[in-house]
Amino acid sequence: MVAFIPSPHTGVVHLGPLQLHMYGLTLLVAIVAAIWLSGRRWTALGGEFELVTRVAVWGVAFGVIGARAYHDVTSWNEVPTPKWEGIFEVWKGGLGIWGGILFGALAGAVVVRRAGFSVATFLDAAAPGLLLAQAVGRIGNWWNQELFGKPTTLPWGLKIDAAHRPVQYFDRATFHPTFLYELIWNLVGVAVLLYVARRFKIRAPGLFALYVAWYCFGRFFEELLRIDPAHHFAGLRLNAWVSIVVFVGAVAYFVWRQRRDPERGVREPRHDVPKGPAMAIPKGRVR
Repeated sequence: MVAFIPSPHTGVVHLGPLQLHMYGLTLLVAIVAAIWLSGRRWTALGGEFELVTRVAVWGVAFGVIGARAYHDVTSWNEVPTPKWEGIFEVWKGGLGIWGGILFGALAGAVVVRRAGFSVATFLDAAAPGLLLAQAVGRIGNWWNQELFGKPTTLPWGLKIDAAHRPVQYFDRATFHPTFLYELIWNLVGVAVLLYVARRFKIRAPGLFALYVAWYCFGRFFEELLRIDPAHHFAGLRLNAWVSIVVFVGAVAYFVWRQRRDPERGVREPRHDVPKGPAMAIPKGRVR
């Protein structure tokens, strides 16, 4: 094959006595990226950056719990034995983005609500940052040579070492770089969300719903390429079905939220954040 994308032979980089696990470092960079972009958007609305950091701490902690719980429930056969211990062994792999976003968003919502601010507005402020984090985080799969797609001879095929290839594809060297496909799709999504937020008046948390729909749409097609172990129903991988259901739910919610008429007796939440320096905002007045 003339051209291909190389893979690192190890996910650990040695700096003298230090060992850097690149997957973990990649996730750390992803979290920092999400905090940075979400913080910029929240402070532009007049909020305080400190709240974004606080939400990130709790969101990441509960996000890991949710991501592991999703994996345990949907891939019980892959949980290490003994099961009572294996369900907690995050370091042995197995995290589901669906559970991570759900638990992380719920934990963040509690923090924002207790601080006296609008959860809907905060979700919209954080949506592009979350998608950016997911884009950066996928680079960790490249370091670990995992979650790649079907064999391919395309010039951007990802070369996988023999030790990481599925048995049925042991004689094939290059595979679809699904990590790269999702990375690009998510980065384009970040740009789209930022454009929509700037160009249109979206009723919160409409932008968050668009973020969920955008990710699910791309994830569905990615699932059609992936060959890692997964449960199948009616010929589709479980996560493909999850993508369909969540996508439909997100789009339906977005349409309903934007068409909701506040003049028909439905009380609208006050979520407008006053402009100006954060110091000028009375505590608990952001809605």
